[in-house]
Amino acid sequence: MSITGDTPTDPTAAQPADGSGEVSGAELVLTDVVKLYPGQKVPAVNSLSLTIPAGEIVMFIGPSGCGKTTSLKMINRLIEPTSGTITIDGEDIRGKDENELRRHIGYVIQGGSLFPHMTVEKNIGIVPKMLGWDSARIAERVTDLLDLVGLDPDRYRHRYPRELSGGQQQRVGVARGLAADPPVILMDEPFGAVDPITRQRLQDELISIQRELRKTIVCVTHDIDEAIKLGDRILILQEGAKVAQYDTPEAILSTPANDFVADFVGAGSSLKALSLARVTDVELRQPTTARIGEATEEVRRRAEANGDRAVIVLDARGRPQGWPWLRQLKGDTIVAPDQELVDVDQRATLNDALDTMLSSSHGAAVVTGDRDQYLGVVDFAAVTAQIRAMEEAQDDG
Repeated sequence: MSITGDTPTDPTAAQPADGSGEVSGAELVLTDVVKLYPGQKVPAVNSLSLTIPAGEIVMFIGPSGCGKTTSLKMINRLIEPTSGTITIDGEDIRGKDENELRRHIGYVIQGGSLFPHMTVEKNIGIVPKMLGWDSARIAERVTDLLDLVGLDPDRYRHRYPRELSGGQQQRVGVARGLAADPPVILMDEPFGAVDPITRQRLQDELISIQRELRKTIVCVTHDIDEAIKLGDRILILQEGAKVAQYDTPEAILSTPANDFVADFVGAGSSLKALSLARVTDVELRQPTTARIGEATEEVRRRAEANGDRAVIVLDARGRPQGWPWLRQLKGDTIVAPDQELVDVDQRATLNDALDTMLSSSHGAAVVTGDRDQYLGVVDFAAVTAQIRAMEEAQDDG
């Protein structure tokens, strides 16, 4: 049975929301790709044809045994195709040495898969070193990438994987996948081994990174909600190596191609549509902010004049560090609060925003943009207003 990928019904819908970054990814084309393992009569992948546009995230999803991971691994030849053609930016991957090919394709797997005997810096710099980069260039790249994935370079570059949390290890794994600035990144269930809160945060960070870098990312997942949240397009594979649907999340939710897709997406697709609504769709509130080092009394007066009982503390680069109540402000000057602030990216889903609000004593969530820059606050009133507007639009439709 063949696998074929049709062009999504609305190619323009898959473009990143703000188009802020220039596309640095490459078009990926699979043509009649087959994988037949020795001793098997039925191919694991049979005649897969698929075009993945440059600069987009495409999510591979389907039941166990459908060929999604096999298809992913054939792109960097961790699994050799039996036949067919795979091209990156028009160049056949079979024309390159397999090790050279892999050095130019980022690869991120569950848990980060870091070398335990190497520091964070050496883990990230391993591929650039193989490519002949000098030490100064590697060090600069490590600094930039740690900053990109939300880890303080001075604090984390000399640590070992055992000194990191699971989420931090996964961030380093993403940084390592980006280290040599490859046009294509492959991800095999990268966030499957972390807790739900960390998973949401890592997904948001990937969205933020992609907004800036615009790589071509192919990601295998088992979670339809993750596919809807992250994917510009989703490839749903059916048992028996058949493409059930290849389309935008909007199209898959509104017009599933067949009963398999409808069942796979599951009941309550209208609720899943909340995953299509983003924080950028709602109006952000602008409560009082304070910079580290400001006079405490001045900040307190400003907050009280605004009718706020708390302030959002920002560092010198405009990144939120905490959201303390006025009664918690001590000393002559504002310092970084001794608390972890859970924020959401501006492209986070309303579902994620609601989850974050429920865990916040403020009943709202701090919103960040590129490189964790503070943008404002989203609250229940704004989200519920957006939900009502969506429901009214559905009723009118």
